[in-house]
Amino acid sequence: MKITHCKLKKSIQKRLLEFFVLEVTARSAADILGIQPNSAILFYHKIRQVIDYHLSLEANDIFEGKIELDESYFGGHRKGKRGRGAAGKGVYCRF
Repeated sequence: MKITHCKLKKSIQKRLLEFFVLEVTARSAADILGIQPNSAILFYHKIRQVIDYHLSLEANDIFEGKIELDESYFGGHRKGKRGRGAAGKGVYCRF
């Protein structure tokens, strides 16, 4: 699989690929190259599709049979206590 139906010049495509490898955002790359941000975003998406296609081909060679996946949760947990006894909450008592 390769990138098709792209109206950008080959030189622009090569520069966008370089920026993709250097982890420059598509919008920043578009500003540097003087092209529309949506064009750069679309090209980055096409690059990701090509990478996905080639990785899926390699995965078929590596894995055989059924693969079992467990659920995973990513992201941090909130710090501090929650609710009624939360630290830092003001406690007001009247006598």
